[in-house]
Amino acid sequence: MNRNNYVAIMAGGIGSRFWPMSRAHYPKQFQDILNTGKTLLQSTYDRFHAFIPNNNIFIVTSAEYVHLVKAQLPDLPAENIIGEPERKNTAACVAYIALKLKQLNANANLVVAPSDHLIEDQHDFEYSCLKALDFTKNNNAFVTLGIKPTHANTGYGYIQFDQTAGDNSIYPVERFTEKPDLQKATEFYNSGSYLWNAGIFIWKATDILNAFRNYMPDMYDIFACGATAMNSPLEQDAIKHIYKYCESISIDFAIMEKAKNVFVMPTTFKWSDLGTWNSAWENFDKDSTQNAVAGNNTLMVDANGCMVHSTDKKLLLIGGVDDLIIINTPDTLLICKKENEQQIKDYVAKVKQTKGELYL
Repeated sequence: MNRNNYVAIMAGGIGSRFWPMSRAHYPKQFQDILNTGKTLLQSTYDRFHAFIPNNNIFIVTSAEYVHLVKAQLPDLPAENIIGEPERKNTAACVAYIALKLKQLNANANLVVAPSDHLIEDQHDFEYSCLKALDFTKNNNAFVTLGIKPTHANTGYGYIQFDQTAGDNSIYPVERFTEKPDLQKATEFYNSGSYLWNAGIFIWKATDILNAFRNYMPDMYDIFACGATAMNSPLEQDAIKHIYKYCESISIDFAIMEKAKNVFVMPTTFKWSDLGTWNSAWENFDKDSTQNAVAGNNTLMVDANGCMVHSTDKKLLLIGGVDDLIIINTPDTLLICKKENEQQIKDYVAKVKQTKGELYL
């Protein structure tokens, strides 16, 4: 294994679209959403541990979740679990881990990846990451992994790439497009020159920090002031001060859409960002009537196409209904149409308005 290769797994989100199973104090990355026997974080860790040394795996999460990471990944060194003092989106997260790793190893070359995605085909995933790491080791370049679309999906961002350039495996990015409407998504899919944006990035720590200096100079200066505190007892105090003054912005907007040295590698492994209950349903083992059921005490009678997740011991009998999301927890029950899944955030806002923080 290359000792200069690292991975930073981002695990600080709240996952509100998976409410009521995902809660502010115990969000989806720490849950077994797909009923596999492992949480999403554990699955992501195992995926990278196959080719990244344990000491080179870092988890960046919210300070309030550090204890959950320690409990779920007991073999990971405690100093590799980084607690952010505030949620400031992904740019601050990337700047923090890049600065920390640069201070540890000037040749640090890393993958930055979300903790809550479903990725199958381990061999293809490992091959793609290692090839991208080899490319960034030898070039001042940022590589993102692109997923070949299987249909016109409006829930993903898209990457347009130049198929006439590159080395037949890694291509220059022409532009990023946020989630399109169905007409645009169909055009992108039919063109063959667009990929889904998986949000998995590869770069050298020094190169991404230089990009911050060029495109986000204020944020760069804030972090640079705390460089000498990294990996020392002063780090936590320095980061609390730094985060107070950090802009809340995604790495896509801050760097990727501005930089000129961005490349994409088309990949073939099965991928889902598991952003909604529908995406969970799509990737779940289903019964003969297309119901996806997690829970050992649920009976489906004349029901079709439902997503059912129950963490309670009581019997659930679901009868005579189609295409529902039914999520049962000890203190909350959500029932809605699958087609209304994008409204779950609105439902959560309604719960907060009428019931306060109790059920969030």
